[in-house]
Amino acid sequence: MLYYALVFLVVALIAGLLGFGGVAAVSTDIAQILFFIFLVGFVITLLMHAFRRR
Repeated sequence: MLYYALVFLVVALIAGLLGFGGVAAVSTDIAQILFFIFLVGFVITLLMHAFRRR
């Protein structure tokens, strides 16, 4: 999932450089959403791992 967030971030950067503002904005939003989903999943996994060891 982090891979897709980085892909959309790269797409947003390229689209921004080429002047496609709408595509860049949508790609940036998708990259942010995927990154936060990844981050929440990572934190949940860390917590589950920490409680399982005790």
